[in-house]
Amino acid sequence: MPPEPRTLTQYWDTYKPYRGAGEQPAPEVGRFEWTQYPGHGPGAELLGHPLRALDLGPAEGREAVFLARQGVATTGVDLSAAQVDRAGRWWKGTSGLKFVHAEAGDYLASNTTPFDAVYSVWGAVWFTDPELLFPLVAQNLTPGGIFAFSQAEPSPGAYGPQPMHGKWLEGRESELTVLRWQYTPQAWADLLKRHGFTNIDAHVLPAPDGEGLGTLLARAHGPAGPGRHQAEVGTGRNRGPRDITDQEVDADVGRRVSRSRVCEDATPGSPPTSGST
Repeated sequence: MPPEPRTLTQYWDTYKPYRGAGEQPAPEVGRFEWTQYPGHGPGAELLGHPLRALDLGPAEGREAVFLARQGVATTGVDLSAAQVDRAGRWWKGTSGLKFVHAEAGDYLASNTTPFDAVYSVWGAVWFTDPELLFPLVAQNLTPGGIFAFSQAEPSPGAYGPQPMHGKWLEGRESELTVLRWQYTPQAWADLLKRHGFTNIDAHVLPAPDGEGLGTLLARAHGPAGPGRHQAEVGTGRNRGPRDITDQEVDADVGRRVSRSRVCEDATPGSPPTSGST
C-alpha cells in the first residue's frame, strides 16, 4: 500500500490505485463520456468540430484518446506526474495526442496557441477556483470556441469551495485539504457570463435510473473577439512556462489541484434549477 500522501500532487498520484497483478491494463475507449454512467447522456458532439482540444485533468486519458482517434489534436494536462506517465504508456503512438504534467492554470498562463475546445470531465474545473480558471480558459480559446465541463451534481446547500472527504483525507485537515467547487447550474451560468462566455447552458443531467447521483454539465462559447493570443501576435509578449514546486502547489490549494473521476462522498439530492444564458 502506498504511504499516506502529504501533498496534493501525491494525493492524485495515489488516487484509485490499481489492485490487480502485473501491469495495469489500459481502459476501453468506446465513446466520449461526460457522466459516470457508460452510454448515458451526450458525447463528443458537445465540443462541436474542433481541430485542437485541451483536456484539463485527463487522468486515464480516455476522452483525450477518443478525440485524438477522431483526428483532433488533443493535449491532456494533469497535475499528477503518475497519471501523466501512466497515460503516456497506455496511449503511446496515438497520433495527435500528448499529455503534459502541469497545473491547469499554469499551463493556460504559459500556452501560446489557442484551442477550439477546452473541456474537463469530472476534472480540473471541479477542483480549481473558477474566478482564477475561467479568465485563463477564455484567453486560450479561439473566437467562439467551446468550453465544457462536467462534475457531480452539488449537494443542496453545499456551495462554493468544499473540502473533499474519503481515503487519505479523513481527520487530516491540517495536513492535506482537497477543495472542489460546487454551485447550482444557475450560479455556474452566472460565473461563465461574468467572464465573457456566451450561449451558456448549465444543467443537471439526472442518473439514468433517476435514483443515483446526477451530473452537472455546463457548456458555453468563448468570447467572440480576439483573445490574448490573437491580440499579442507580433508583440513579443508570449509568456514562458513557470517552475512550480510541490510546496507552491500545497500553498495554493484553491487552484493547484487536478481531477477525481469518482465522487466518494457526495449525497444525491434534488437537482438544482438549471441555468442558461
